[in-house]
Amino acid sequence: MKRGSVNKTTIVRARTPAVCAGLIALLLPATADARFGDETLQIGDRGRDVKIAQKYLTKAGIRTTVDGVYGKGTASKVKKFERAEDLDVDGKLEPADAKALKAAAKRGSTGDDSGESSGGNGGAEMGSTPEGAPGDAAQISADGKTAVAPANAPDEVKQAIAAANKITDKPYRYGGGHGDFEDSGYDCSGAISYALHGAGLLDQPLDSTGFMSWGESGEGEWITVYAKSSHAYVVIAGARFDTSGEGEEGPRWRKEDASTSGYAVRHPEGL
Repeated sequence: MKRGSVNKTTIVRARTPAVCAGLIALLLPATADARFGDETLQIGDRGRDVKIAQKYLTKAGIRTTVDGVYGKGTASKVKKFERAEDLDVDGKLEPADAKALKAAAKRGSTGDDSGESSGGNGGAEMGSTPEGAPGDAAQISADGKTAVAPANAPDEVKQAIAAANKITDKPYRYGGGHGDFEDSGYDCSGAISYALHGAGLLDQPLDSTGFMSWGESGEGEWITVYAKSSHAYVVIAGARFDTSGEGEEGPRWRKEDASTSGYAVRHPEGL
């Protein structure tokens, strides 16, 4: 063979790896998507599957930052999806959850972040986001049964208020809401736990003493818990949710001021 000439067999052999590499590159996304949901995703996980989950959440109507990091924010969004789909709410994206999420992403919005209420009781269904009130403070109904979050409030604030609304017809019961979030009555810390759990801010109920060290120190911009060993209450968007005050006992929205003396003041990070 003359110098400078190229054997045709060599050309074919040289092209084959390049063609294979191109096909592999085209097939990788589909392969990764098909693999999505094989393993449970939870806080601390990172990578392609996490990004896929975050994209699916957004397509399903639950806006989620796509950064490939499964942190508290993503876990909170997964909980909202689980509530909307009537799945076990634990913030972990298990294979069954992933299958439901993929289907929801194909359908489009679940309505969770649509800003519309899904039912009665002032949009109090867990996971719903009621229409916002004007201004920067929540509006409380005359009977204290429901409150409406400001339109400009973060979604977690709207969710906490919607959850609190759901139990304002329940009586006061010591220890209520601690064995299970769903209960026939609630004490002070059980009621707070229910509201915060509805916003994806609490995984397990806490008692009053537990709230004294929960979250971050000081008043929050949107949510503040006041706790001491004998009592606790929460202020959400300027409205107090408490089991004691004027009128009947039980988890209600209270319009009168309450003492803050002797209370530890705590708030959820970022709120």
